[in-house]
Amino acid sequence: MSQPFERLGDLLDRHVVGHDDAKGALLLALLCREHVYLEGPPGTAKTRMAELVARGTGLSFFFYQLHRDTRLAELVGDVVLERSPLGGGGERIAQRVEPGGVLDCDLCVLDDISRAPGEALNVLLRVLNERRFGDRPLPLLSAIATGNPASDAYYNEPLDPANLDRFALQLRVAPLLEGDPDAAARLLDRAAEGGVEESPEPRPVLDRAELDRLYAELPGIEVPVALRAALLELLRRLVVDHGCDENEALLTDRSFLVKAVKLLRGRALQGGRTRVEAADLGVLAWMTTFRVPPEVHAEVPRLIAAVG
Repeated sequence: MSQPFERLGDLLDRHVVGHDDAKGALLLALLCREHVYLEGPPGTAKTRMAELVARGTGLSFFFYQLHRDTRLAELVGDVVLERSPLGGGGERIAQRVEPGGVLDCDLCVLDDISRAPGEALNVLLRVLNERRFGDRPLPLLSAIATGNPASDAYYNEPLDPANLDRFALQLRVAPLLEGDPDAAARLLDRAAEGGVEESPEPRPVLDRAELDRLYAELPGIEVPVALRAALLELLRRLVVDHGCDENEALLTDRSFLVKAVKLLRGRALQGGRTRVEAADLGVLAWMTTFRVPPEVHAEVPRLIAAVG
């Protein structure tokens, strides 16, 4: 891994045991300036990992826990009413937004995003996608959103697939006890020895200048013709062989013919390479989590191995 991201990865490992895929996706999203969505039950370190990435970068960040009554103004700044006189003794009242929140940060963490009411959520996701609010461009590099599984137990509804498509990377975060017994044992040992957390406020190990420098290198990473063919073959197998058409999945051109290339380059750059390799196709497993049916997503690693 490139040195700046190695430092941030080490910080994550010092504070959070396991969840290696989620950590890798967070670092990749930050490097590629894409958004990432983590879904899992409470207690799986989703919010903790997001906060560590925010605090470990030295970027300006905005943290907000969404709820059923979230209003758009809480996310984008204060609504200001301005009065100006009109002829004949009347007055005109105009409304403007004093920018704040997601409009004025480099990195935002949106906790429990699936709890947000539709009106606020739709505008928020459009802003994240376009990186603009009206005529105002956003300094935003990446958004990290977390959510609980959609079920009656958590009083939330699943995000619409089109809304989820705003997040290039999408992962499920499972309890260590279910999916990673070795990590569960390490966490237990750390807790028993009194070392679960080193400090509540980790110092930044990566800054904006380093991120800008690395991002500028992305277009120079070579994507060999053979890897492009492998990517297309993987998509063909998903659509044709596994029935992931528009009725069953959301494999959009924007995500899989454009953003996937950027993410592949990001994986190569993280590895200190100037050329994408077959192993980098593994990022497709982080892109298809909620874009294809669960049974098909379980087959994605095998399909990647077959085409790579």
